[in-house]
Amino acid sequence: MDNTKKFDNKAADYSKGRPSYPVELFAFLEERFGLDGNSTVADIGSGTGIFTELLAKICGKVYAVEPNADMRGAAKASSNVVSVDGSAENTTLESGSVDFVTAAQAFHWFDVNSFKRECERILKRGGKTFLVWNRRDMSAAINLRLYDVCKKYCPNFTGFSGGENNTDEKIRTFYCGDYIEKEFVNTISYSREKFVSRCLSSSYSLSESDAAYADYLRALNEIFDEFATGELLCVPNKAVLYFSRKDFSDFR
Repeated sequence: MDNTKKFDNKAADYSKGRPSYPVELFAFLEERFGLDGNSTVADIGSGTGIFTELLAKICGKVYAVEPNADMRGAAKASSNVVSVDGSAENTTLESGSVDFVTAAQAFHWFDVNSFKRECERILKRGGKTFLVWNRRDMSAAINLRLYDVCKKYCPNFTGFSGGENNTDEKIRTFYCGDYIEKEFVNTISYSREKFVSRCLSSSYSLSESDAAYADYLRALNEIFDEFATGELLCVPNKAVLYFSRKDFSDFR
């Protein structure tokens, strides 16, 4: 299946269930790299705009580049955000038009070399790229249990976030092996509804038309019952940022 279609009909669950990102991450981008009201950013694979809206609070202009119409249509419309029907490999943005490129919870879907060329094209001289994920703490019992449930019921499951981790060859290729990983604590609290929506929003998740859907839902609710305290389920999680000391143009 075309990767751009894997989130068809998932926008509502995505908006409801997907976690946000910690303020410390954005403070770091401001202090270390100078993102501010004069910055123009292209947020690639912007989805329903969770990361985009946080960027918009500190940057002057953000291009929200998203190929899936359902996801794009569910995004908020802040005055300094421009919605773009484009992909990582073909953003449709003008050459040399942005100071920074971000990809939050999306890079694992991209064709690395094509995306790299597109970043080289749209970034101004001295521009930088940032790759971000919310990564589950796999030492936590709840995440191990959820992994087993997804593996049991979801045929397309290959791991959370497409199997992304800090040894990912795609990340090394993108940054020519010269990158830094920085983590930020981002423990997530879910209500039952939000937890189920988070699980259903995944590209690999079963849908109502699948035979095992009811069993999958029951297993998710059993996880909530087992690990929740009162009405809330806390899931150990980290936001992970990848960046390079070099300007992106230095990789050419």
